[in-house]
Amino acid sequence: MQRSCPTFCFAKQNMTHPLRHSSSFCRSTGWSWLDFVRRRTVISREKSCSLLRGVSLPRGLSSSTEKLFLMSTSVNSTAAAVDPAAHFVSVLLPIRNEEAHIVQCLNSIQTNDWPADRMEIIVIDGMSSDRTRAIVSEMAQQDERIRLVDNSHGSVPFAMNIGIRAAKGDIIIRVDGHAEVTSTFIRHSVEQLVQRPECWCVGGPIESINETVIGKIIAAAMSCPVGVGNSRFRTGNFEGYVDTLAFGAYWKWVFDRVGMFDEELVRNQDDELNARILEQGGKIYLSPAIQSRYFPRTSLKKLWRQYYQYGVWRIRTLQKRGSARLRYLIPMVFVATAILFLALAVAFPGMRPLTAAFAAIYMAGLLAGAVMVSRRTGLAGLLVSPVVFAILHFSYGFGSLFGIIWFGFLRHTTLTHGLSR
Repeated sequence: MQRSCPTFCFAKQNMTHPLRHSSSFCRSTGWSWLDFVRRRTVISREKSCSLLRGVSLPRGLSSSTEKLFLMSTSVNSTAAAVDPAAHFVSVLLPIRNEEAHIVQCLNSIQTNDWPADRMEIIVIDGMSSDRTRAIVSEMAQQDERIRLVDNSHGSVPFAMNIGIRAAKGDIIIRVDGHAEVTSTFIRHSVEQLVQRPECWCVGGPIESINETVIGKIIAAAMSCPVGVGNSRFRTGNFEGYVDTLAFGAYWKWVFDRVGMFDEELVRNQDDELNARILEQGGKIYLSPAIQSRYFPRTSLKKLWRQYYQYGVWRIRTLQKRGSARLRYLIPMVFVATAILFLALAVAFPGMRPLTAAFAAIYMAGLLAGAVMVSRRTGLAGLLVSPVVFAILHFSYGFGSLFGIIWFGFLRHTTLTHGLSR
């Protein structure tokens, strides 16, 4: 005799506060809190009871297998609500000099469980000087879904606009060449767009990973609040509406509504586009079901360069949009304050204790972050991550200060950077 599954009946009774009885639920079912949270990311609380009511479990399943069975059942139930035949997906890869990661990136997209005849992969290459183009061309010969398109301008916003104009799909998904996506990435992206009509863009958290010791520490620091503040898509552990995210899925009509990517912005062009979406009344949703992995820079020098450019172009983005989230301005304010304290300590010896106190507070914050990073990277992370945090803070802050001078006082509208990673 098969057993019916009543475990999620509490959802109907407590729909407005679905986490209220989570502790007792976990005790009664044997699930861990992590099981509970993962389960919540697969299926919305509004549909959890209706989808799982009446699900029957086969005989002889262990408790752990039961949990996996319930999860897979809910995934299949949710997927049934989206008809793949109704949507064609165009995955756009704006790349340049990505020979180290492009194969695994494309492989992860190719092996997605979205129907192969309902998707295309457009690789927009910024005239790579390494073997990237040759690698993509070879893979395109083996998979007709892959197309290689030239981007003579080199930068990401030009690449995205070229890809959008060439795309056949009604859904556009961006994936960077130094990233990998899970096998359900496309399907979950489409599901979230279809099931949330108020959303014009959806995406998920990115897990920063790497292979070298320094790379792993950088990756861990970029997933830590001490390093990146409350950037939801980097720190994870969040589901809901956000102001921006990485590797977003957009309805193609959104670009007719709000315009294309701003080709003037070498950096932060996705943040600026997402700001326009919010201004026009659209929503952006972050779902933990949409998962990807990102390979950050592998050296401290490259990390400094990356975040310095982010800081510079944040000012130009601020000029265009007229406002910015507080987290984008904190590094600039911090660096300006540090410079002020240092100048006061030099000019007025009586200010040195106050300057020392400011430095001590900052060092305490770095140490707290180092402890968090060390849980993933061990002793090396404890010792090196304070340097990584300082690079993230100071490079972004100095970049923003330079941006004020360059874009503000000198009234320039563009700035040429090297485009390689």
